[in-house]
Amino acid sequence: MADETARPLISLLVPIYNVEKYLRECLDSARNQTLEDIEVICINDGSTDSSPDIIREYMTADGRFRMIDKENSGYGSSMNMGLDAARGEYVGILESDDFLDANALEEMYKAACDADADVVKADFYLYWSQPEPRDERFGWVAKEKAGLNNPQEDDTVYYLKPSIWSAIYKRPFLESNDVRFLETPGASYQDAGFNFKVWTSAERVVLLDRAYLHYRQDNEASSVNSPGKVYCVCDEYAEMLRYLDARPEKKERLLPVLVKMRYDSYMWNYERLSEPLQREFVMRMAEDFRKEDAAGITDYDLFEPWKRADRKFIMDRPDLFHLQRTEHAKPGKLNTAKRYYEMGGFPLLLDMVKNKIGH
Repeated sequence: MADETARPLISLLVPIYNVEKYLRECLDSARNQTLEDIEVICINDGSTDSSPDIIREYMTADGRFRMIDKENSGYGSSMNMGLDAARGEYVGILESDDFLDANALEEMYKAACDADADVVKADFYLYWSQPEPRDERFGWVAKEKAGLNNPQEDDTVYYLKPSIWSAIYKRPFLESNDVRFLETPGASYQDAGFNFKVWTSAERVVLLDRAYLHYRQDNEASSVNSPGKVYCVCDEYAEMLRYLDARPEKKERLLPVLVKMRYDSYMWNYERLSEPLQREFVMRMAEDFRKEDAAGITDYDLFEPWKRADRKFIMDRPDLFHLQRTEHAKPGKLNTAKRYYEMGGFPLLLDMVKNKIGH
């Protein structure tokens, strides 16, 4: 466990695996933070490139850098080791191919202190380095939601992209609520369960309508052809259900939320898979969706009209859903309209238009 006798303001966890190409830019951004009272914990997950040597360079030059050097065991294991080693009042996460603006931790920490926050969550940039460096603001934090929020009263944050690395978390909050990572092999979806546990437990969340983190898109390592990763997302949702089972006072309210989250995550996973793996996974989707409906925990009012239609279609005819999805995969609004007209006629198309206008 952490040594409380030497407590920096923030512990920044940097999980690292064979990322020598981007690591110096990442660690430079940590070293150059205007908030100086931090520690940077680099968790080397058995890298076989020069990443460990690069980490040692920073450790030699700056005593705030530490390294956990371990055999390869996956992202979840690395992050839990980092959480155990952290000594800071707050904990942040910086992926080793991303980087931070210099004022990131100082401004997030100030917001945390001003509100005595469990979590401070900021927006982030999508970043491309080629052909020319380019940032695009993601828009995670809506202007009307900026400020102090309570996820126990407003479910909005549950449906947004898990982006655990543009936030800081009060360390005692994580520990007292057993917010940890599922230790599955590799690096697939472990942020989803962590994200859910945070929102399930937090009552004081500051959302900042500012972006500090540059989320690299050039290094998007896809798992589309990896059969071993097809069902990792299912493991995460089993872990979320376990977490709710241990908190019965929250289970009734959050089960329908989790059903909606599962649909979105399963669809995202499905779209990333290669075609043969898509055909396999859509059957699992149908099975899990049917179980939720049979248990009476699905609230279709939480679903956008086209998602309601897709979900019911998957349950009824997963094979035909996949066939139609493949045939109408070409980009363009006309293809989308044609597909949903075939599924639900003009009433579904009208619902879709009304929903889009409302958003």
